[in-house]
Amino acid sequence: MKWRTIGAIVSKDLSLYFRNRFIALITVLGTVAFLIVYFVMPSTTPVTDVGLYAPVVPSAFVEEASENIDFVMVDSEAVLREAVTQSDYIAGIVLPADIMEKFDKGEKPDVKIYFSPETTEESREIISLFIKGLAYRQTGQIASFNEKEIVLGTDLLGQDIPLRERMRPLFAVMLLMIEMFGLANLITVEVERGTVQGLLVTPMRVRELFAAKGITGIILSFVPAALFMALVGGMNNQPLVILTAMLLGAVMVTGISFLVAALSKDFMSILGWVFVVLIIMAVPAVGIMMPGTITGWAKVIPSYYLVLPVHQAAHYGSGWGDVWKYMLALAGFDLAFISLGIIALRRKFQ
Repeated sequence: MKWRTIGAIVSKDLSLYFRNRFIALITVLGTVAFLIVYFVMPSTTPVTDVGLYAPVVPSAFVEEASENIDFVMVDSEAVLREAVTQSDYIAGIVLPADIMEKFDKGEKPDVKIYFSPETTEESREIISLFIKGLAYRQTGQIASFNEKEIVLGTDLLGQDIPLRERMRPLFAVMLLMIEMFGLANLITVEVERGTVQGLLVTPMRVRELFAAKGITGIILSFVPAALFMALVGGMNNQPLVILTAMLLGAVMVTGISFLVAALSKDFMSILGWVFVVLIIMAVPAVGIMMPGTITGWAKVIPSYYLVLPVHQAAHYGSGWGDVWKYMLALAGFDLAFISLGIIALRRKFQ
């Protein structure tokens, strides 16, 4: 492997990349735009609904009792449990059918409160106090019920995650994927102009050409995404885990760029393929941003194994022991995409 030759090609590719004003513009503006969107988004979590299942609804629960908590009636306790598990509600309250009878007799009814896995301790206390306040309004007695708190799923106590912080994985993935367009366009233009064929008649070997293109793609995709995460505080927790995941993501993007370049004939076809891939790859990140919007089928999308470790490491401090399986799966996708991309480009070069 002639590393001096590879270095020269990488230097040439980076120079050509930024000579294309359109590509350079979307690279710089893309990073700046995501930073602007991130910092103008609310830094606090929005108001979240509370599910309520009650065969008999006490009068204190009928009208809206707070500006910050809205009750949403559900048809059954099973439906309520599922909705809370999927984080549709921050909590779910189950009132027994005989609640009014027990109130009238001065007895304490059993009230269940289901919590979402991501509900914080502070939010749990607020909701518990809120329910006690409603019970006091109903009976005139303090702590007039027996409370049973149940956390559904994995208990992820910690900070409430504002929407803009939930969107960091989405922004990072989009920045990684956007650079796919630049590398695919660079390769396609070189094929059309005969530059690649000219390089291959020199002493340089094919593997050195692919190594140079791969390094170029990794640099172009990894650097903007890593810079974004650093500027928005996305690497305050487990930075090595996050950087490793993003580096593996950059390798995957490079492999996809090879495939797009092999399938494309001109600028418009590249744009079409990149647009389709961007939509597909953004799905797992949207699922992180809005829990409950997607189900297990998202695990078939390769970017799931990039977004999840970044999200868990950044927000919950998950270490290598928690995310290694996702990293391993991501490395497998890297190998598959790089191999398929090289095979496809070899045929196109011929």
